[in-house]
Amino acid sequence: MKYDVTVIGSGPGGYVAAIRCAQLGLKTAIIERYNTLGGTCLNVGCIPSKALLDSSEHYHNAKEKFEEHGIQLSALKVNMPQMIRRKNEVVDQTCKGVEFLMKKNKIDVFKGHGSFVNK
Repeated sequence: MKYDVTVIGSGPGGYVAAIRCAQLGLKTAIIERYNTLGGTCLNVGCIPSKALLDSSEHYHNAKEKFEEHGIQLSALKVNMPQMIRRKNEVVDQTCKGVEFLMKKNKIDVFKGHGSFVNK
């Protein structure tokens, strides 16, 4: 199949570029070597880290700030398996959002390793 643009990698730079090309009327494909779209940022970097930091901030506020508002908690503890489940749900939802955008913009997605060849 012939494409006007083929983007290698589906991280934030790649998927945004692919969407813009498709919006401009170019036949667009994106190649991703991993099983999920979104690249390092969405899968193992920025998004999961921030999801865990958000949960940690809620814990910190409950431990350090609630009492000044008249809220007393006893036996406050972290449920790490639940924090990880929530993080995984956030990552899954975000990656599914990228998949939806690829379909909405009629971008063909290929699983594999992309590279340039000299012609």
